[in-house]
Amino acid sequence: MGMLEDKVAVVTGAGQGIGRAIAMSYAREGAKVVVADFNKVLGQETVDLIRQAGGEATFVFGDVSKEDSVRTMVDTAAANYGRLDIACNSAAVSRGSGPIHEFEREVFDSTLEMCLTNTWLCMKYEIKAMLANGGGSIVNISSNSSLKGQAYNTAYAAAKGGVNILTKSAAAEYGAQGIRINAVSPGVIRTPGVEKYFEEQPKIAEGLKKAAVMNRLGEPEEIAEAVTFLSSDRASFITGQILSVDGGGAVR
Repeated sequence: MGMLEDKVAVVTGAGQGIGRAIAMSYAREGAKVVVADFNKVLGQETVDLIRQAGGEATFVFGDVSKEDSVRTMVDTAAANYGRLDIACNSAAVSRGSGPIHEFEREVFDSTLEMCLTNTWLCMKYEIKAMLANGGGSIVNISSNSSLKGQAYNTAYAAAKGGVNILTKSAAAEYGAQGIRINAVSPGVIRTPGVEKYFEEQPKIAEGLKKAAVMNRLGEPEEIAEAVTFLSSDRASFITGQILSVDGGGAVR
């Protein structure tokens, strides 16, 4: 029996990278998974991969910066599977990078919306569903840039810092009502988004590739293992925590 046997889960940003790895790990451990992404092709690919491996999954279009879309996502879990037990809020989009004095207000605001406000919106509706079900577990995806800051990527780092405080505050609000809320803070992980960033910022790429004391990039599946553990009953006394999964990057 898997760690998440018969649980119902939602994963945002599950079309690729870390989000896809989490959705597949959840399904492998026995959860029924609602795969949410704003890319319908990639989201359906994730569903197909889960089904091919013998798991159960449903795709829902999810622009999680829009409240109606988030409501539909959570309602789909209830409609298809009867409840919501677990959620991982992985979706995030960083719109740009560069020095602060040259950063456009529109880009800064967009990054906050797509990395912080979207997480709050998801939690708003996930928590409502979990309260109706007597409890649950939420894992937010943060970033090690939120712990140390990151030059030329300050909007993203600030937004993820907000995710950390959102996680801790919500954990304090809902712990007595049976909802555990934690975050996983990845280091530099080999995802399509990171590969694109390396192409755009070649001077920064070499340093980031050596950011971990283990001298390698992390893999999406390594983040997924930590998220799955925190989502499961094996982590039943853990809430309000930010877990770095970074090959030691936070201590370098």
